[in-house]
Amino acid sequence: MRQVRNILTVLFWSLLATSVLLAVLFETEVLPTGLWTEYLQAEFLCRCTMEVLTLVAIWLSLRLFKMKRVHADLVARKEEALRKWGIVRLLMIEVPMLLNTLLYYMYMQTTYGYMAIILLLTLPFVYPSMDRCLGDVEEEPAPKEEEGKEA
Repeated sequence: MRQVRNILTVLFWSLLATSVLLAVLFETEVLPTGLWTEYLQAEFLCRCTMEVLTLVAIWLSLRLFKMKRVHADLVARKEEALRKWGIVRLLMIEVPMLLNTLLYYMYMQTTYGYMAIILLLTLPFVYPSMDRCLGDVEEEPAPKEEEGKEA
Protein backbone atom coordinates (compact mmCIF):
# COMPACT_ATOMS: atom_id res chain seq x y z
CA MET A 1 0.00 0.00 0.00
CA ARG A 2 2.90 2.33 0.76
CA GLN A 3 4.23 2.01 -2.79
CA VAL A 4 0.84 2.94 -4.28
CA ARG A 5 0.57 5.92 -1.94
CA ASN A 6 4.05 7.04 -2.96
CA ILE A 7 3.17 6.82 -6.65
CA LEU A 8 0.00 8.84 -6.11
CA THR A 9 1.81 11.39 -3.95
CA VAL A 10 4.55 11.90 -6.56
CA LEU A 11 1.91 12.37 -9.25
CA PHE A 12 -0.05 14.77 -7.02
CA TRP A 13 2.94 16.99 -6.26
CA SER A 14 4.53 16.82 -9.73
CA LEU A 15 1.39 18.02 -11.51
CA LEU A 16 0.86 20.72 -8.90
CA ALA A 17 4.50 21.80 -9.24
CA THR A 18 4.11 21.93 -13.02
CA SER A 19 1.18 24.34 -12.67
CA VAL A 20 3.12 26.50 -10.24
CA LEU A 21 6.19 26.44 -12.50
CA LEU A 22 4.06 27.56 -15.45
CA ALA A 23 2.69 30.45 -13.40
CA VAL A 24 6.18 31.47 -12.29
CA LEU A 25 7.55 31.35 -15.85
CA PHE A 26 4.71 33.48 -17.17
CA GLU A 27 4.77 35.93 -14.26
CA THR A 28 8.52 36.49 -14.57
CA GLU A 29 8.05 37.04 -18.32
CA VAL A 30 10.28 34.14 -19.28
CA LEU A 31 7.32 32.97 -21.37
CA PRO A 32 5.23 35.53 -23.28
CA THR A 33 1.62 36.14 -22.16
CA GLY A 34 -1.48 36.96 -24.16
CA LEU A 35 -0.40 35.26 -27.37
CA TRP A 36 -3.95 34.19 -28.26
CA THR A 37 -5.90 37.30 -27.26
CA GLU A 38 -6.93 38.10 -30.85
CA TYR A 39 -8.71 34.74 -31.35
CA LEU A 40 -12.04 35.69 -29.77
CA GLN A 41 -14.18 32.88 -31.16
CA ALA A 42 -11.64 30.23 -30.23
CA GLU A 43 -11.39 31.76 -26.77
CA PHE A 44 -15.16 31.63 -26.32
CA LEU A 45 -15.33 27.95 -27.34
CA CYS A 46 -12.32 27.14 -25.20
CA ARG A 47 -13.78 28.94 -22.18
CA CYS A 48 -17.14 27.17 -22.50
CA THR A 49 -15.41 23.81 -22.87
CA MET A 50 -13.16 24.40 -19.87
CA GLU A 51 -16.06 25.58 -17.71
CA VAL A 52 -17.98 22.36 -18.40
CA LEU A 53 -14.85 20.23 -18.08
CA THR A 54 -13.93 21.87 -14.77
CA LEU A 55 -17.38 21.37 -13.25
CA VAL A 56 -17.62 17.76 -14.42
CA ALA A 57 -14.07 16.96 -13.32
CA ILE A 58 -14.64 18.28 -9.81
CA TRP A 59 -17.91 16.44 -9.31
CA LEU A 60 -16.73 13.20 -10.88
CA SER A 61 -13.38 13.11 -9.09
CA LEU A 62 -14.97 13.70 -5.69
CA ARG A 63 -17.65 11.04 -6.30
CA LEU A 64 -15.51 8.52 -8.20
CA PHE A 65 -14.66 6.22 -5.29
CA LYS A 66 -18.30 6.12 -4.16
CA MET A 67 -19.52 4.71 -7.48
CA LYS A 68 -20.53 1.07 -7.09
CA ARG A 69 -18.33 -0.36 -9.84
CA VAL A 70 -15.25 1.57 -8.78
CA HIS A 71 -15.78 0.87 -5.07
CA ALA A 72 -16.26 -2.86 -5.76
CA ASP A 73 -13.02 -2.86 -7.75
CA LEU A 74 -11.19 -1.04 -4.93
CA VAL A 75 -12.42 -3.55 -2.34
CA ALA A 76 -11.66 -6.60 -4.52
CA ARG A 77 -8.26 -5.69 -5.98
CA LYS A 78 -7.08 -3.15 -3.39
CA GLU A 79 -3.62 -1.90 -4.41
CA GLU A 80 -3.93 -2.46 -8.17
CA ALA A 81 -7.31 -0.76 -8.29
CA LEU A 82 -6.21 2.06 -5.99
CA ARG A 83 -3.25 2.79 -8.24
CA LYS A 84 -5.47 2.80 -11.34
CA TRP A 85 -8.41 4.79 -9.94
CA GLY A 86 -6.20 7.07 -7.85
CA ILE A 87 -4.26 8.11 -10.93
CA VAL A 88 -7.50 8.68 -12.82
CA ARG A 89 -8.89 10.81 -9.99
CA LEU A 90 -5.76 12.93 -9.71
CA LEU A 91 -5.58 13.44 -13.48
CA MET A 92 -9.23 14.48 -13.57
CA ILE A 93 -8.47 17.40 -11.26
CA GLU A 94 -4.91 18.36 -12.05
CA VAL A 95 -4.93 18.19 -15.86
CA PRO A 96 -7.79 20.72 -16.14
CA MET A 97 -6.02 22.83 -13.51
CA LEU A 98 -2.87 22.77 -15.63
CA LEU A 99 -4.85 23.62 -18.78
CA ASN A 100 -6.68 26.46 -17.05
CA THR A 101 -3.37 27.87 -15.83
CA LEU A 102 -1.93 27.75 -19.34
CA LEU A 103 -5.06 29.20 -20.92
CA TYR A 104 -5.17 32.03 -18.39
CA TYR A 105 -1.79 33.22 -19.55
CA MET A 106 -2.45 32.60 -23.24
CA TYR A 107 -5.76 34.51 -23.32
CA MET A 108 -5.25 36.69 -20.21
CA GLN A 109 -8.84 35.99 -19.13
CA THR A 110 -9.48 35.74 -15.40
CA THR A 111 -12.12 33.04 -15.89
CA TYR A 112 -9.38 30.48 -16.44
CA GLY A 113 -7.51 31.68 -13.38
CA TYR A 114 -10.60 31.32 -11.22
CA MET A 115 -11.25 27.82 -12.53
CA ALA A 116 -7.64 26.84 -11.80
CA ILE A 117 -8.01 28.19 -8.26
CA ILE A 118 -11.25 26.28 -7.74
CA LEU A 119 -9.55 23.08 -8.89
CA LEU A 120 -6.63 23.87 -6.58
CA LEU A 121 -9.06 24.19 -3.68
CA THR A 122 -10.40 20.67 -4.36
CA LEU A 123 -6.95 19.08 -4.10
CA PRO A 124 -6.98 18.62 -0.30
CA PHE A 125 -10.07 16.42 -0.72
CA VAL A 126 -8.15 13.94 -2.90
CA TYR A 127 -4.68 14.15 -1.34
CA PRO A 128 -3.37 10.54 -1.20
CA SER A 129 -2.57 10.24 2.50
CA MET A 130 -2.08 6.76 3.96
CA ASP A 131 -5.31 6.99 5.94
CA ARG A 132 -7.27 7.95 2.84
CA CYS A 133 -5.67 5.15 0.80
CA LEU A 134 -6.54 2.58 3.45
CA GLY A 135 -10.05 3.95 3.83
CA ASP A 136 -10.68 3.89 0.09
CA VAL A 137 -10.08 0.14 -0.16
CA GLU A 138 -12.17 -0.88 2.85
CA GLU A 139 -15.68 -2.21 2.60
CA GLU A 140 -18.30 0.17 3.85
CA PRO A 141 -20.09 -1.08 6.95
CA ALA A 142 -23.68 -2.16 6.48
CA PRO A 143 -26.15 0.54 7.48
CA LYS A 144 -27.51 0.08 10.98
CA GLU A 145 -31.21 -0.03 11.59
CA GLU A 146 -32.51 2.46 14.09
CA GLU A 147 -32.90 1.08 17.56
CA GLY A 148 -36.40 1.19 18.95
CA LYS A 149 -37.93 1.48 15.53
CA GLU A 150 -41.19 -0.43 15.43
CA ALA A 151 -42.31 -2.30 12.35
